[in-house]
Amino acid sequence: MGSIPTQRDITIPPTRQAGTRVDRPSVARTSLPGNPMAPAAARRFVRAALADWTALGLPTATGFTDRVADDAALVVSELVTNAVVHAGTTVELLCRLEEAPPDDSPDNPVLVLEVSDHHPSRAVRNEPHPAQSERGIPEYGRGLRLVGALAECWGITYRTGLKTVWARLPVEDGEPHPVPGYDQMLQRGLRAAEILAPAARRGNRDDQDWINRGALSFLAEASDLLAGQFDEDMIAALAGQLLVPRLADWCAIWLEPEAGGSLRGPRLSRVWHARERRIEELRIALEKEPPKLPESARGGGVPVPWPPVGDAGESDGAALAYRLLAGGRPLGTLMLGRAGLQRTPDEVTGLVEDFARRVALAIAGARQYTRQATISRVLQRGLLPSSVAEIPGVDSALVYEPRGEGVAGGDFYDIFPGSGSGARWCFALGDVQGSGPEAAVVTGLARPWLRLLAREGYAVAEVLDRLNKLLVDDAMETAEAAARMVAVAGGQEPPEGPQSRFLSLLYGELVPLDGPGGGVRCTLASAGHPLPLLLRPDGSVEPAAEPQVLLGVLDDATYESESFDLMPGDTLLCVTDGVTERRGGARMFDDGDGLAKVLAGCVGLTAQGVAERVRRAVYDFGEKPLDDDLALLVLRAE
Repeated sequence: MGSIPTQRDITIPPTRQAGTRVDRPSVARTSLPGNPMAPAAARRFVRAALADWTALGLPTATGFTDRVADDAALVVSELVTNAVVHAGTTVELLCRLEEAPPDDSPDNPVLVLEVSDHHPSRAVRNEPHPAQSERGIPEYGRGLRLVGALAECWGITYRTGLKTVWARLPVEDGEPHPVPGYDQMLQRGLRAAEILAPAARRGNRDDQDWINRGALSFLAEASDLLAGQFDEDMIAALAGQLLVPRLADWCAIWLEPEAGGSLRGPRLSRVWHARERRIEELRIALEKEPPKLPESARGGGVPVPWPPVGDAGESDGAALAYRLLAGGRPLGTLMLGRAGLQRTPDEVTGLVEDFARRVALAIAGARQYTRQATISRVLQRGLLPSSVAEIPGVDSALVYEPRGEGVAGGDFYDIFPGSGSGARWCFALGDVQGSGPEAAVVTGLARPWLRLLAREGYAVAEVLDRLNKLLVDDAMETAEAAARMVAVAGGQEPPEGPQSRFLSLLYGELVPLDGPGGGVRCTLASAGHPLPLLLRPDGSVEPAAEPQVLLGVLDDATYESESFDLMPGDTLLCVTDGVTERRGGARMFDDGDGLAKVLAGCVGLTAQGVAERVRRAVYDFGEKPLDDDLALLVLRAE
């Protein structure tokens, strides 16, 4: 199989000699986030690229066989996993097909794969851990051993701000084949298990049944399944069902508490047994005596005592425990066993070690997502009013749906009494450009300022004038500081220059009309916001304001307000751009006055009925989930 290149083998990828005719190479490239889903996305991308080149009829693509596709998917999977685990930055993936050379050239056509990360000071991990060097079991680099076995050659290129690991795979001569799925990797399981297993122990093959289960298919499918989960207990449950009964008779997973969490130590998250009636018995035994691994255990399997359970013939066997590590942090322990064996086959221990690495990566991703979602919920509760006021003589309804649980929304709303003795009511619907902590900072400043200015007795236009100056002077500087903090915390370069966070706002006041007819006097202004629509009882719909510049753009901007009577049966609809810009293919929801047409069909409905009909129309307009926050406010005079 050849020796594994070390850091001394850093070179530039070889190219064909000058003067040799080479057709224009086909190139496919993409950027992947540095998270657990990147390896699965990389495999899908490289297979799609091969399929596209085959469909285009490129000459070299006639050499694409199942094996070429499998090798390419496996190589990018291991290289991207390495980059995600040890660099954690955005990953750049490039696939380059070098077309077939002239017939008299000794070179074979090749597929070049390049995986780059933005942590150029990090070396590719391939050295043995000191605690394991005496046994010759490398902690890192097993994936690089696999790359070295499959590729014609490979190496590492360092550039300013970028580190690239590349590999050249020979393209075989043969008839074209459709790019297969992972089910066709089953017959290559033994070869992969031999590559993945530690070199010093690879010759032991005392359990062919386990080895031939399809290591490549198992690892690939496990990565895809685990990467899509954001609950650590669900990941533990899936890991148990993936291992049992394929590679073990039973398994258990302990999870370490997060920093600042419980002080009682790891908790037993999941126990799984091939015989369900044995699960509870096994759980009780393991809770009494959890495995104790030495600090030197860094991901490799450690033999542990067989738990005191089982009938005759099942009361002993081989049990191993693996420490789950991600980024050098212990996340838990994976323990598994099979009855009737004195020791676990070496090929299987290596395969499970790679599986445990994927489980740890998925758990780390789930915890990061949970932390972000928790922060988002806390921020959202602080940014939105705990309750909204009820306006006498006005039926109101609100719909607010953030785009996603893990990101604080930029939309906000409010209804509150103005200054005086309760004869004046204020309402607002706003949208901060962007999302996340930076947008949350602006929202957290704008809503209290808005209430303060309104209660100081300023008119509608004056409130916008003063809020604009406050945003230009204070909010943007605070938002920039938040953006820098978020970037540094995420291991990224802080943004350069001012990071503007503009605010679109619809703000208005309602004052009850004197007289027996009822109704309210509405005064409002729209600063860069989708215009409010007024529905009359006869079904006519018209804009209720004129467009004006966003808040936070111009220091000397001045705003004007408009007033009209909202009589019984009249309905005012206010929305954010998550409604008007909802996409369905190439069209947006408000193209051709789409929102006005929906509103025109709401005559006679209550405020809640109007809100629900508009909401349903927005969802039905496109097949994909909402890609922006959705907020709408309905005010109907009674």
